[in-house]
Amino acid sequence: MTTVARCLTIDQALLLRSVLDGCGIRAFVPDEYTAQTDPVIFMGSLNSIRVQVEDEDASAAREALTRNGIRVAHE
Repeated sequence: MTTVARCLTIDQALLLRSVLDGCGIRAFVPDEYTAQTDPVIFMGSLNSIRVQVEDEDASAAREALTRNGIRVAHE
């Protein structure tokens, strides 16, 4: 799995997942349940909520997010 974006809120992460799904790229938010049950963990810290895709989809996902004006992570 490759992280293509990092978000400060679960809402942002779920929106990005939706954008990628709409582009035909399956995306995952591995921190989804933690962020929903205890969002304080991610508030104002160095932690961030990851949006991930399969390794082979990373390039296409970054391109899709960039086309939609979204900054992407380069790991």
